[in-house]
Parts: sequence; structure tokens; C-alpha cells
Amino acid sequence: MTAFEKLRSVTEKAQKEQDLPDFLAERIYGIIENKERFHAREAEIDELAEKVSNYDTYGQTGYLGMGVNNVILEKTLNRLVM
Repeated sequence: MTAFEKLRSVTEKAQKEQDLPDFLAERIYGIIENKERFHAREAEIDELAEKVSNYDTYGQTGYLGMGVNNVILEKTLNRLVM
């Protein structure tokens, strides 16, 4: 499975099971659809996939929290797209 296939899979799962907001999912799918632009940044795509898989709508990111909330995910997307 490529990094982009993994990213698609975890994004679909996060949408179904963790209520990943549509505006974030759309940005992620935009990256997947433009993989030729991001192919040299596979490590960052893997990092994004890991964060998406740990996405927690309710932000269980505090002390000892392992989740990723929408703010953390959006910052990761912003770094990747710039």
C-alpha cells in the first residue's frame, strides 16, 4: 500500500467513524488527487496519515491524550501545502 493509498483509507475511516469534518477531508483528498505534486514528500504524507488515523473529534489531546484534533490536523495540512 502506498502512502497515498494509506492516506485515502484512513481518511475514509475517520470520516465514517470519527466525524472528520468535510472541509478537512476535502483538503486531504485534494492532496491525494495531486500526488504528483507531493510524491517527493512521502514521509510527510505518512505523518499526515498517522495524524488522520489518530483524529479525535472531541479533542482527547490533553495530558496523556493521544488524539489529534482539527486544529492539529489543519496545521499539518497547512505545512504540507505551503
